Amino acid sequence: MDFLIKFAQAHETFRVAEIQALAVIEGVNLEILDYNGDSPFCIIRLHSSRDARKLIRRSILAQSAHELWGTGATLDALHQSVKQRTSKRWTEYKSVSFKFDIDSYQGAHSNNERLSTINTFDYLPFEGPIRMSQPDETFTVFELWPFNSVPLGIEKPTRIYLGRLVGKSSRETVLKFDLKKRSYVSTTSMDSELSLITANIALAGPGKLFYDPFVGTGSFPIACAYFGAMGWGSDINGRSIRGEGGPKSLKGNFQQYDIEARLGDVFAADLINSPIKKNRQIWDGIVCDPPYGVREGLRVLGLKDPEKTPWLIEQGKQNAASPDFVPPKKPYSFLVMLDDILAFAAATLVDNGRLSFWMPTANDEDQEIPVPTHPSLEVVVICVQKFNKWSRRLITYSRLSDERISAAAVAEYKARKTVGSVGTTVDDLNPFRRGYFRKFEP
Repeated sequence: MDFLIKFAQAHETFRVAEIQALAVIEGVNLEILDYNGDSPFCIIRLHSSRDARKLIRRSILAQSAHELWGTGATLDALHQSVKQRTSKRWTEYKSVSFKFDIDSYQGAHSNNERLSTINTFDYLPFEGPIRMSQPDETFTVFELWPFNSVPLGIEKPTRIYLGRLVGKSSRETVLKFDLKKRSYVSTTSMDSELSLITANIALAGPGKLFYDPFVGTGSFPIACAYFGAMGWGSDINGRSIRGEGGPKSLKGNFQQYDIEARLGDVFAADLINSPIKKNRQIWDGIVCDPPYGVREGLRVLGLKDPEKTPWLIEQGKQNAASPDFVPPKKPYSFLVMLDDILAFAAATLVDNGRLSFWMPTANDEDQEIPVPTHPSLEVVVICVQKFNKWSRRLITYSRLSDERISAAAVAEYKARKTVGSVGTTVDDLNPFRRGYFRKFEP
């Protein structure tokens, strides 16, 4: 059966990625028949209306799913399509209550024109009552108009669809988790919409363990927990986790949404100095937004030159267990951090588990930072959120099973030269930061 998905006008490059991920989560066979990022309409093929409802029910970027009754370049062509596709099914809807809507994208109609269009469907043998509120069935005429059609005086749409509503999405969840309503946030907290989309693309769901190694105030574990996963997290800055305590803390955020039971634990650590054992595949998913190092240089636990400061090593051994102990930090290369994220994911993800992390880059191809690779991970999808001269990409990988990992690729990976930037200053160690403050000028 063919269905029409109506997307919200947001994050166009994320739409298909989210729908495809939801098909994996729900176990439905999805075929995308027609989609263009300039249009909010996507035509897909599924086995049944039940599958369509399952596919759409936790989507953030979709608004609704409709059984496709017909399509055409003109209203007459639409009517012909409707008769060819659905005439044998009209008796199923003969006695139900119903209503017709018109949804015009980039176009507009007067009320009289809308009513006139609806009346052209009077050949449908619907004898049930018309109910504008909570009818049994809702039929919608979707119109796709050219850009700027109203000021240009364009009189007709380029494509028209008729769809029967079969399911609505969870887009309203974005408002529930709006950062403006959250008790504890920081300047780097990921907004609720993108957090929920990331959790969907990473396949968060009941019975799964999800981890954020740059947890901050907890946006990603909260989104994963909402979809049923158990959320875990760590951060090099324990103060960002603790906050002021009570409601003004990461745990307080989980309590605010009544999902505290799905918070595994959070702890202070960095990615390469972690209590999590390597080569122990425990995580079903890793989701994170690593620091970009723009406000201040990236740091990792350790000493920049331990041979020159041996007393700090001894001091650390003596005071490490003290609650007031603040461990020293050393500069961290941006490129090394990206490499470490992939290595950590390869060592701790279950087979087919997903890593979804955000990575900034310049829009200029000559200054663009390449997508990092690892022989144990394959890229599933790359989604892009563009700003002015830079973008951030949500890169999603899947962990390969051991038998699928190429021995030659592993050998080549181990034989690489150092991936880090050369130098000692924060700009030397971070090509994105360097480009950001130069406004990405050549």
